Parts: sequence; structure tokens; C-alpha cells
Amino acid sequence: MIDRLLPIIKKEFRHIRRDKRVLAVLTLVPAALLLLNGYALNFDVNHIKTAVVNQDKTARSRDFINAFVNSGYFDYKQDLATSEEATHMLDDGHVRMVLVVPSGFSDRLLANEAVSIQILVDGMDANSATTIVGFAQVVTLQYSQKIVLTNLAKIGRANYIPISYEGRIWYNPELKSAKFLVPGLIAFILAITAVIATSLSIVREKERNTIEQINVSPVHSFDFIIGKLIPYAAISLVAAALVLLAAYLLFGVVIKGSVLLLFGATLLFIVAALSIGLLVSTISDSQQVAFQIAAVVSILPTILLSGFVFPIRSMPWWLQILSNVTPAKFYLVILRSILLKGVGLAAFWEQAVYLALFATVLLTISTLRFKRTIG
Repeated sequence: MIDRLLPIIKKEFRHIRRDKRVLAVLTLVPAALLLLNGYALNFDVNHIKTAVVNQDKTARSRDFINAFVNSGYFDYKQDLATSEEATHMLDDGHVRMVLVVPSGFSDRLLANEAVSIQILVDGMDANSATTIVGFAQVVTLQYSQKIVLTNLAKIGRANYIPISYEGRIWYNPELKSAKFLVPGLIAFILAITAVIATSLSIVREKERNTIEQINVSPVHSFDFIIGKLIPYAAISLVAAALVLLAAYLLFGVVIKGSVLLLFGATLLFIVAALSIGLLVSTISDSQQVAFQIAAVVSILPTILLSGFVFPIRSMPWWLQILSNVTPAKFYLVILRSILLKGVGLAAFWEQAVYLALFATVLLTISTLRFKRTIG
């Protein structure tokens, strides 16, 4: 079998070396996509443009407003005179939040009375709006606690908190969205490049009529499929190493788990992705059709059904079942487990078994399809 595979592997490597576009797609494009998408995709909410309607205009109200500015989340833009101006600022998109401090704010606090302030938030982006409201609640709560402590100190009583907690965030203590998104980008990029590159391999033989030479040669259909797969798998693995290096240098994503286990799982995913491309290549009659099908079956499922951006547990049950046809879904679990958590095979062996079964099934179907093509 090795004697039959070597000529196919050499031939495919020569073709990749001669076709600079394929080599660029497999090596340079992944790193470039990581660079562009890594900086463009960012769920962190900061530098919130904020306007203020201060109807109280006292030292206490200005101190309260400064608590928002000094928190580091809100960027003060300007003072507004009326709520109508605040509405116009939000409508025009000049600010994302307006803080309204009512008149009598300072007097009611001095009288130990509760006072309500108003937060107007641009809610077009629901996730960002929820985060902004959460930040505003935290700042308001901290300022309220400071007032309570001051009042207790005036009457000679110590601060008393019935229940206290000490929270610790594991795996991503800085809460940087890049550390969550970059593993998904790696899976997304490898899936696209692997599927598209291999989808053109067999159909190219059809267009050039060299498929007839395979038909009369002693090469078996399975040997031909594996021989086509090995060069792309080797180059894709090198591309994965470059992408991981770029993720470390640009976004500080450190491999906390086993590097050997990571590359083993990556190779398994690459083979699964390449098997999709080979299947597309066996059912297509032209490179144009193959490219279009490969783009659809790689880009859309990887973005929508892998858990890269949208949590799978929040999807309807039938979409959760449909997501199982996306190998990136299982590779993403493995990738985040190794990169962020540093766990071993015991934590994700089921995902590894699925990837192996997925690759085996699709390679078998591709072999049968190719045998029917040359038969």
C-alpha cells in the first residue's frame, strides 16, 4: 500500500508547490484571517460614551457622576440640560448611555432617604446593553455602600455584612473575549482552508481528463483518496502551528495543556475537515461548483452550529441535533479544554471519538463515490 501511496503523495506535493495559490490558502491565509478576525471580533464592552443630565447640580451629585467616570468603563462626553436632549443624543448614536440625576439628589441623601437615578441605554445591541446596565448597577451599588459606611461611622457603628463572598474566575480571569474567541477562530480558519483546498483536488483531475489514467493504473480508490489527503493534512498541520504561534504572539493565548495532545486532536480534526473537501470533490464536476459547495458546507455550519459565536445550548433542540454534523463543534470543545483549561484526554475523549468516526465515515463515502466515478 505504501508503494502505491508514495507516487500519489509526491504528485500532490509537486502540484501544491507549483500552484502558489493553494499553498497560500493553506499557510498564509489562516494566519491573516486570525489577525483580521481576532481584532475585529471583540465582545468586550468598554469606553462607553456617556452623557449626563445633572438636574441637581451639587457637589454630591458631581461626586456621584465622577464615580462612573473613574470606574474606567464610561467615557464622559458632555452635560445635557434636558431629557429631550438625551433622547436626541441616543437617537443619533452620539452616546450609548445617559445618566440622569434628579433634582433633590443631595438633599434626600443627607436626609437618609432613598433616591432613584435614571439610566438610559441604547439597546440595539442587546448583549452590550445588558453589560452596560450591569456596569452601571455595580458603580451605583459601590457608591451606595460608601454612603452607608459613612453614616454608620457617624453613629459609631462598624460595618456589618451578613453574607460575604469571595469570587474567583477560572481559565479566563481577565474576562478577555479574545481568549474565548481565538480558539473558535482557529477551528473556523482550519475548517475553511482544509475543506476548500481539498475540494478542488479530485475535480481538477476530472477537468484535465487525468482521471482516466487513475482508472487504468493499479491504484485502488482508497489509496488514491488517502494519497490525496496526506499532503494537505501535513501542510494544514504546519498551518495550525503557525496559527497557534500567532495566537500566542498577538492575543496572549497560551497552551496550558499538552502540546502533543493538542496537535494530535488538531490532526484528527484536519482529517475530518479534509474528508468533507474530498467528498465535495467527488460529487462536483467543475472547480467552480466544488468551491461554491465547499464554501457553503464549511463557512455556515462552522459559524452558526459549532458554538464558536452562538451557544449551542441556547438553540432549539432540532438545531442542537443538526449541529452534530459539524466537526468544528467537537474540535472546539477539545481546543478550549487544552488551551484554556489545560485538561487531559479524559475530559474530551468523546469528542475525539466522534471526530475519528466522522472522518472514517466520510472517507468511506468519498472512496465509494470516487470508485463509482472512475468505474
